[in-house]
Amino acid sequence: MSLLDWLVEKRNISLKNYLKNNNNYNQKLCNNIWIKCSKCNFLMYFKALDYNNKVCPKCDYHFPISSYDRIQQIFDENSWFCLNNSLSSIDPLGFFDKKLYRKRLYDTKIKTGLSDAIQTGIASIGKIRVACGIMDFRFMGGSMGSVVGEKLTRLIEHSTIQKLPLIILCASGGARMQEGMLSLMQMAKISSALYKHSEAGLVYFSILTSPTTGGVTASFAMLGDIIIAEPKALIAFAGRRVIEQTIKEDLPDNFQTSEYLFKHGFIDLIVSRTELKNKLFDLLSLYI
Repeated sequence: MSLLDWLVEKRNISLKNYLKNNNNYNQKLCNNIWIKCSKCNFLMYFKALDYNNKVCPKCDYHFPISSYDRIQQIFDENSWFCLNNSLSSIDPLGFFDKKLYRKRLYDTKIKTGLSDAIQTGIASIGKIRVACGIMDFRFMGGSMGSVVGEKLTRLIEHSTIQKLPLIILCASGGARMQEGMLSLMQMAKISSALYKHSEAGLVYFSILTSPTTGGVTASFAMLGDIIIAEPKALIAFAGRRVIEQTIKEDLPDNFQTSEYLFKHGFIDLIVSRTELKNKLFDLLSLYI
């Protein structure tokens, strides 16, 4: 190979690498600026989606959002005050599957910036003070472990002492299997605290988002004085295939959706995320 041929080859390789890197950068930039709806494929500017509380303006599809987004959307500006933010799970069983549980916890904390699958605190909606727990599905599928149960119980007890209305936003795959029986115990503990809250004559609103399943559905999610759900949310205890194989029957297409549960009396209201803050204010005004 002559020197000229070698130089031409090197130039072509460099040019290809430049174009490849530039295209990757442009693709990432486009992906961050333009968002495609997962349901109707409608393409929208990311600021338009954020302005609409991450709800598709065309088909009303509710995009998954974080607990930080919900704090921003629902409560008065700068009114959120965290409670028990330092509580964090340990590995009581020494559990491991493909990864050690303690390593999985550490990685998820780094990725999400959360200490566990729920944020609890005191905030205001239209200047009405409320106690609120917000589950975050990004943290191990919003699974309910001992810390989620403890934080919720402490929140409920605090709201009972302070005579505050209680709101819990649910988004969970159920009890956290890595903590075994310690996880399942939280169902009874939270339910017991909610009973004392109710006996004190205080109101509790449960808000079911997609998905709300397993032990969360079987306990505090369905104990609200008013149970609200987002449109087309998946709300269930057992999986669809498990039920079909158990009863040997096919289930309706909309089975385990918020619309199906509303029709059969399991929930009280279906409220779009864009209207949730105003609806909560209206409901709270009736009780205050």
